[in-house]
Amino acid sequence: MRRDLVWDGCHNVRDLGGLRAAGGRRTRWGAVVRSDTPDRLTASGWAAAAAHGVRTIVDLRIPGEHHADPGHRPPGMTVVSLPLDSRDDPGHGRYNGTPFYLRHHLDSLPHRSARVLRAIAQAPPGGVLVHCVAGRDRTGLIAILLLALAGVAPEDILDDYERSATRLSALYALLGQPDDAVRVRARLEAAGTTTTAVVTELLAGLDVEERLRAGGLTAAELDALRERLTVVDEGGSQDAGVVVAVEDGRGAAR
Repeated sequence: MRRDLVWDGCHNVRDLGGLRAAGGRRTRWGAVVRSDTPDRLTASGWAAAAAHGVRTIVDLRIPGEHHADPGHRPPGMTVVSLPLDSRDDPGHGRYNGTPFYLRHHLDSLPHRSARVLRAIAQAPPGGVLVHCVAGRDRTGLIAILLLALAGVAPEDILDDYERSATRLSALYALLGQPDDAVRVRARLEAAGTTTTAVVTELLAGLDVEERLRAGGLTAAELDALRERLTVVDEGGSQDAGVVVAVEDGRGAAR
């Protein structure tokens, strides 16, 4: 299985599985998938999501960002709406859409991220799809927290975050819009920094357990997340090409 997934209609979909984690474990294939908005998924795209094991969808968007009906979403998928932002938040619009958003949000609103991770921990068996609009910064923040909690190496967490810039270029081209990576790069250059530097600095100073506990997660919920996210590493390599079975998000193969 490849981490980058092809679901017709989405352009920034990947499984968080297959990464080496702490304690001789690895992140579990099929447990959590991150993506851009699934509103554009075709019938075959939704079928691919279902075949991948997705049973819960955590929607991070705010009201007004929903521009499509559920369309071809198959039965048996539960949608949990947990907006990560509000237009009334301090700094809204100033940091959004750039890597600066990550630290700002963690410092200002840790409870918002914590409730998303709680929803993932408490989801019924099956894969969890987490998305916003582009699947880059809000979804990227949740992915960073999940991978850091699992004990994934900082360079692998950075690589996961940076993949979005490449994956989204095709979407902007399809929509006839300028590649947003150009705008982001200009903002970073004006501040004398880079995406790599911003995310690396964030991870270097991140006590993920402390931050999530500050947001309201309990020790039991943190343990449940780790159990859902990881399995014992039996020697498989990262980004391995093929696995025989995809797990259902809680350890059962299908």
